This record gives sequence, C-alpha cells and structure tokens, in this order.
Amino acid sequence: MQDGGGDGGTHAGVRFPPPLIFLGLLLAGLAADDLLALNPAIPQWLRAAGYVIAATGLLSIAWALAQFRQAGNNPEPWKPDTAFVAAGLYRITRNPMYLGMALAYLGLALAMDSLGALLLWPVAVALIDRLVIAREERHLLRRFGPAYEEYRTRVRRWI
Repeated sequence: MQDGGGDGGTHAGVRFPPPLIFLGLLLAGLAADDLLALNPAIPQWLRAAGYVIAATGLLSIAWALAQFRQAGNNPEPWKPDTAFVAAGLYRITRNPMYLGMALAYLGLALAMDSLGALLLWPVAVALIDRLVIAREERHLLRRFGPAYEEYRTRVRRWI
C-alpha cells in the first residue's frame, strides 16, 4: 500500500485493510471472553437478533461493493478512486461498507454472547472513523472538490 496521506495523492493513504480492524478486534474480544472468563448471558432473543443484524451488515457490504464496482472503483482504499458513488445505499450513508462491517461485527458479538467483543465494538468504530474514514474524506474532497463537498453536506457519514 502506498501512502496518499494528505499530500494530494491519488488515494486516501489508508495503511491497513479496514475489514482487518473489525476482524482483529472481534477476535480480541472473543479471546478476552476466554481469558477473563467473561459471561454476559445475553438474552436468547437478543442473540437471535444478532444474526439478523449481522446478515443486514453483510448484505449492506455486498450491495455497496456492487455499486462501487459498477462505478469503476476498486474498494481497496489504498488504490486510486475514479469516481465517488452517490446512488443506492450511498444516498443514505457515505460509508455503507464500513456501516455494514460495523453491523456485522455487532451482530456477531451479540450472537456469540461475547461481552469482550461488545466492549471493543466502539473501539473498532472509532478507529475506522478516525483512521480510515477521515483520511478517505480528505482525499475525496481533494480529488472531487465541490461535487464531493455538496454530497457531504447532503449525506451523513454513518447514518
């Protein structure tokens, strides 16, 4: 991965694959459950809802990826952007892939009855927001200028 890092480069300068941030913290939370003997006893109905939340997240990721590729973009944030997408899910949130990852993580944490993963979920979201989305948005503003700024004023970052 190259670093576009705020210097007007052709990409956002994200240095680590965002899905691995979510996956790494989910796995760390599951490990913490075992190491610290955490047992939250999440109610069965909430565990079942976790599967629905996770499935919703995965469907959001798939739909957003399809829209991204249809526009000619590569989803890896360290590769150049050819367009920003403002249709479909992108009319609701500027980051449907990251929102989908956050939902999938949350749903899995609930379904797996993992207090450790639930406690680390806000950390994952904060890391994505500050280390990934903030860089991507600075890059998109440089790359697409007023068109992206107008889009940014109409559509929220998360929901």
